[in-house]
Amino acid sequence: MKKSEKSKKNKPLPVIEANRRREWRFDLPLPTTIEGRLPHGEKFMELTTIENISSGGAYLCLDSGLIVGSKVNLTIDLPHKLTGGKDIKLNLNGIAVRLEEAEKKGKKQGVAIRFTKDFHFIESGKKKRPE
Repeated sequence: MKKSEKSKKNKPLPVIEANRRREWRFDLPLPTTIEGRLPHGEKFMELTTIENISSGGAYLCLDSGLIVGSKVNLTIDLPHKLTGGKDIKLNLNGIAVRLEEAEKKGKKQGVAIRFTKDFHFIESGKKKRPE
C-alpha cells in the first residue's frame, strides 16, 4: 500500500451535526416590533431584535412575559440592501411555541415564534393592515 493511500484511510471523519428543522435558519439580526396580549389579557408592544429567522419562524428575546400559545404580531424592518433603499417592513402573525432563559442580558426570556401563513409588506408612510 502506498503512503498516500494509508494516510487517507487514517484521517478522522468530519463531524456532521443533525439538524431536525424543516427550514434553513439564518442568524440575521433584524429590528422588530412585537405586539400581542399577555396571559392576563393586557396588551403589550416591545421593540427587540430577531436573533435568527427562517421561512417558518423566528427566535427573539423579550421582557414582556409571553407564554406558549400566545398569539403575536411582528413588524420586521427589512434591510435597505434587500429593498433597493426603500423603507419596507414585513408584517406577519405568529404564535409562541417555545420559551427559554434569555440569551441577551437584560431580557427576561427567549421566545421561539412560529409564523402563520398570512404576511404582507408595508412601505414607509403606509398604515399596517388591521388584524
